[in-house]
Amino acid sequence: MAQRTVLVLLFDGVQSLDVTGPVEVFAGAEKHTPGTYRLCTASLDGVPVRTSSGLTVVPDVALADAPEPHTLLVPGGQGTRRADPRLTDWLRRHGPRAARLVSVCTGAVLLAGAGLLDGRRATTHWAHCDALARDHPAVEVDPEPIYVRDGHVATSAGVTSGIDLALALVEEDLGRRAALTVARHLVVFLRRPGNQAQFSAQLAAQTARREPLREVQQWITEHPDADLSVEALAARAALSPRHFARAFHAETGTTPGRYVDRVRLEHARRLLEDTTDGVEEVSRASGYGTPEAMRRAFVRTLGTSPAEYRRRFRPAHAPT
Repeated sequence: MAQRTVLVLLFDGVQSLDVTGPVEVFAGAEKHTPGTYRLCTASLDGVPVRTSSGLTVVPDVALADAPEPHTLLVPGGQGTRRADPRLTDWLRRHGPRAARLVSVCTGAVLLAGAGLLDGRRATTHWAHCDALARDHPAVEVDPEPIYVRDGHVATSAGVTSGIDLALALVEEDLGRRAALTVARHLVVFLRRPGNQAQFSAQLAAQTARREPLREVQQWITEHPDADLSVEALAARAALSPRHFARAFHAETGTTPGRYVDRVRLEHARRLLEDTTDGVEEVSRASGYGTPEAMRRAFVRTLGTSPAEYRRRFRPAHAPT
């Protein structure tokens, strides 16, 4: 198997975890299967850089002396807001030569600035998706997933999602066993699919200010298989259905129906990942009622069936 050179760009203000997370994944894969990855870090002039948290990182080489990369990894961080024009110019000239372009967090901003995301679907940290879409209208920005693959270009959301993406790339290169070994060594799960939302339903929605609405949110989370119609939830909050729906949306930023949909989907995903329950049992426990209703929800949101989701994302060491 040919060795793949992974070149990691460094610059002042880089987010340290955007660098070290993926680097640890590829380094672990190299230990598992020697000769598969060559890691190299590079800054513009080969000088040490100071990360956004104050750590100093010493690069291996200057960009001018960097080896031709198979995988070019561009991390994010505060430094992307005031990137040196020479870095953008280097990316514009050398980025297209890489077999695989990868960004973590706001590293997507640097790729977009170099024109390398034009006409592609991409993501970045949720807090910067609107700005990326506004400043680069040729990029199709998707704020939901933790990472996005579009051809040879892969972009990921904030910080730790870079580890998820790196594990997915290792699995693509070396197979699931190697990726699982690395994941276990790093004490992370090899089961976060790229289309998993950056937030859970509870984090994506705001917490309601009024206690009755907060209690309804908690009730939904704890009872996904209950009657969660607007009428039933309104009764729990002692409000009329119309008043409840309006107040829920105003205080959480989403409708009751959408909130229920996300909670049920997350509950079903956890059961498929962590238990041996059959699809019919999971559908009932998650409030879908029938396997077909759950299948439609999975295909609509995740682009895959419950059975395929379980096959793909259930840990290999889970009981059968």
